Amino acid sequence: MGGRGGWWRGKSTPAKVETYTRWSFHTFPFIEVATFALPAFGYVPAPVNWILFLLVSTHAALAAVTASLTLDWTRGRRPLPVRLLWALGTATVVIAVVSLVVALHGPRGADNGAAAGTVFVGVLSFGIGTLALAVREARRMVYGVLGAAVGAGAVAVPAGVPAPGAAVAAGAVVLAAGFFTFTSAFSVWLLNAVYELDEARETRARLAVAEERLRFGRDLHDVMGRNLAVVALKSELAVQLARRGRPEAVEQMIEVQRIARETQREVREVVRGYREADLRTELAGAQGVLTAAGIDCEVSGPVTGLPAEIQSALGWVVREATTNVLRHGDAARCAVSLRVAEGRVTLTVENDGAPGVGTGSSTDSDTAEPGRGSGLAGLRERLREVDGVLRAGPAGSDLFRLTAEVPLPPDSVPEQAPAPEPGGSPRPVPHPVSEVTS
Repeated sequence: MGGRGGWWRGKSTPAKVETYTRWSFHTFPFIEVATFALPAFGYVPAPVNWILFLLVSTHAALAAVTASLTLDWTRGRRPLPVRLLWALGTATVVIAVVSLVVALHGPRGADNGAAAGTVFVGVLSFGIGTLALAVREARRMVYGVLGAAVGAGAVAVPAGVPAPGAAVAAGAVVLAAGFFTFTSAFSVWLLNAVYELDEARETRARLAVAEERLRFGRDLHDVMGRNLAVVALKSELAVQLARRGRPEAVEQMIEVQRIARETQREVREVVRGYREADLRTELAGAQGVLTAAGIDCEVSGPVTGLPAEIQSALGWVVREATTNVLRHGDAARCAVSLRVAEGRVTLTVENDGAPGVGTGSSTDSDTAEPGRGSGLAGLRERLREVDGVLRAGPAGSDLFRLTAEVPLPPDSVPEQAPAPEPGGSPRPVPHPVSEVTS
């Protein structure tokens, strides 16, 4: 059981929906045989009952294979199985008519009419419902159901069924085939919708990364473009002065040297600002991105008063955890909390979803590349610089928790909430979320 649970929980939401849809259609053959073939043994004498059983079983197996391949077509993994669809349509008509004729004109049993009606309606209904998987337009699905009902009535009368009975059979085909057709159409729509939503979430994450790269490129262009233009002008001026033998050329080159060093310093600041994550900004950004992705995100805890190097290290933890919740998790809720106690600051990121999938679980330290890259290995490297530790793993049957703990310098412990006075209540303190998102 645990293995199957892990296999199921290890799937993404679209993969879960697809697996559920496929296994639902795989159960239809058993329902068809159990509902329409097995009862024939109680109403129709041998060997007619075995003939009906084999015919319905063959139709059910063919419908199952057609449904599986057609679902692959709806996901763009294979061409539409046209020949198989034609084979299923032909088999549906032939088996329905043959089973009706055999039941009505074969050896007489206790209730051949009831057996003939159930087999006839059942085969047509399951066949039309399976064929609907290959139809895109709802109008054509309706035409298919109505055509099957009219054809059922038109075939039943020449086969020996009275006109009222043929009308009842046509009505039963409308109801049963309509139900299975709606089931097929809704299943395909739901499967495609879930995949499209998942692709939209991945696109949103990629756009966030692209926006950050554009911001970095814009800042770098602002620094380099202005200073390089000044360097070019002063260098040209120095060349002209040197050709004339003017001593001012040396001063211009000294100025070029100064501007180059200043540019180098400004570039370092831009890169440092990009690489050093601000904890307040990262918490607010994580809450906004996760909320936009449909994940309920709750952020709490004090941010002010922490040293810059600790805020930078914890900011990277928040950034990496948020990215992995979006990319690898199947979360509906995420809680980020920051707590300062006993000279240590603890950041906890907890999300629901599958154990082993989620906040950083896909980039374990054993598989990540060394150095200051992404993933748990990169986070441990950053936290090690401030004597911090990182722990990550399942925290229950449906939770994943990432915890970063960093010691605070003795002279930088933030002020805590005042203790309650005897017989009274503590003085109000600002709400943690307002400190993060303001």
